[in-house]
Amino acid sequence: MKLYCLSGHPTLPCNVLKFKSTTIMLDCGLDMTSTLNFLPLPLVQSPRLSKLPGWVLKDGSTFLDKELKECSGHVFVDSVPEFCLPETELLDLSTVDVILISNYHCMMALPYITEYTGFAGTVYATEPTVQIGRLLMEELVNSIERVPKAQSASMWKNKEELFGAVQVTPLSSGYALGSSNWIIQSHYEKVSYVSGSSLLTTHPQPMDQASLKNSDVLILTGLTQIPTANPDGMVGEFCSNLAMTVRNGGNVLVPCYPSGVIYDLLECLYQYIDSAGLSNVPFYFISPVANSSLEFSQIFAEWLCHNKQTKVYLPEPPFPHAELIQTNKLKHYPSIHGDFSNDFKQPCVVFTGHPSLRFGDVVHFMELWGKSSLNTVIFTEPDFSYLDALAPYQPLAMKCVYCPIDTRLNFIQVSKLLKEVQPLHVVCPEQYTQPPPTQAHRTDLMIDCQPPPMSYRRAEVLTLPYKRRYEKIEIMPELADSLVPLEIKPGISLATVSAVLHTKDNKHVLQLPPKPPQPPASKKRKRVSDDVPECKPLKPLLSGSIPVDQFVQTLEKHGFSDVKVEDTAKGHIVLLQEAETLIQIEEDSTHIICDNDEPLRVKLRDLVLKFLQKF
Repeated sequence: MKLYCLSGHPTLPCNVLKFKSTTIMLDCGLDMTSTLNFLPLPLVQSPRLSKLPGWVLKDGSTFLDKELKECSGHVFVDSVPEFCLPETELLDLSTVDVILISNYHCMMALPYITEYTGFAGTVYATEPTVQIGRLLMEELVNSIERVPKAQSASMWKNKEELFGAVQVTPLSSGYALGSSNWIIQSHYEKVSYVSGSSLLTTHPQPMDQASLKNSDVLILTGLTQIPTANPDGMVGEFCSNLAMTVRNGGNVLVPCYPSGVIYDLLECLYQYIDSAGLSNVPFYFISPVANSSLEFSQIFAEWLCHNKQTKVYLPEPPFPHAELIQTNKLKHYPSIHGDFSNDFKQPCVVFTGHPSLRFGDVVHFMELWGKSSLNTVIFTEPDFSYLDALAPYQPLAMKCVYCPIDTRLNFIQVSKLLKEVQPLHVVCPEQYTQPPPTQAHRTDLMIDCQPPPMSYRRAEVLTLPYKRRYEKIEIMPELADSLVPLEIKPGISLATVSAVLHTKDNKHVLQLPPKPPQPPASKKRKRVSDDVPECKPLKPLLSGSIPVDQFVQTLEKHGFSDVKVEDTAKGHIVLLQEAETLIQIEEDSTHIICDNDEPLRVKLRDLVLKFLQKF
């Protein structure tokens, strides 16, 4: 059993597991933090960005000044953003049989795998994950393609059976709509893949913990990126900062993904706006997939928590943003162009992407509102450093508030979970086995379990410490009927089997051996290819132990005198001095040693066999 680690990002994993003749890719996350090294893509011409000076080397060289721009001490690439792909050269991806997706954030590299490698297998994910993941991809492509760059910098640079071998089963992980952990199980081995899970009560279906018990190997990734932040406290801080800004006549910008935390934020605001006096403040959700995202959140009832499932059968919308839309408190638009330009009123609250602030409609609002200290940008997504995200917009007058909301498992919850499910082995990213670099004293911010977890890093191959011991073999009914078990000790019976082992699609079946061919009626000579191998009768197997005292008495009855017995470390030696013969009796074998006296050897053999069972 081997694990290939194709990604170095612990919350955007991409691993390949080789297990029982199958090759399984576990997620294919796309690391977008590399986009922070690029200039934003404005939807309209930005005089500020276009006037940024080119970067000059210390020796005065300017050959990169058209591709690299400097802003407030930071250097950025003036090009279409590039993403950090998984390591596609670590193994031949055409050998991957299936890809298991845990949540829609961990499938963004899927097109690179399916379209640009030799992968020809099957992708498994829950229906909400597929649909919402498609929306995220659509938004990303739309955001990049509608702002074409004149140049591209180049100088800087549900139970499914897999081939009869294993079964894979998705379990609710409690993190996002449709998010799942995976059980990869054979008849005698069990591997659990836990990625992006949450024990908090939010909109998704609760995490299934019980099914993770009795795992031989548990691969753990996708823990919270902000282990010291309380999600509930962050939500309260988000609401209070939003209300304070709007009351002072400012606008609020919330860079976000089109699915996920935004559902919970809208629900909190639904309960908060009236008491905070925000009922007349417009809320705008701007994304090419805004409408689809809001609709999908209402239809996947089986993947929602119990309270929201109950509403569906009343029937009522499970999320309150449906009522916000009906009362015109929440409006959604595909972009800032068209209807939004006519409806736009200030002060307001805008939810839009991308959280990196490098592309999407958010770039326009950063340029529009960045010069006023009345406005506030509130960061809720933990995937990007907010300081790095803001760097190309400096100097910036608008207020910045960092309220990262990450509901994934923290280290305390992980320790409790591992004690409950008790896997034999835990495998996790290297980052989880040591304290954060900036908090080296916080030993509580790492995985603590026994035995210690195995860690991996990008482009590393692990041999997992588990060896398969058993394989399931079925016996055909007609063969089972022919067996005659013999009880060798109370409760244990054995039978000899002469059969043909038939293996197909990793399923093994014992069948009756072919019957010997009948002799031909004619004397015509057979061709060699017509010969069928004969099934020779098997010699009976022997079982039992030889009681030495009774065996000596039997020898004396059959005329052997002067018999002596010596004890050895492995058993006994019986000496027949007159016959110059030696009998070694051990736990798993018996040897008769005599010189050139075959009749004597056969006689002694028959006496030994009287004490053993044949089957």
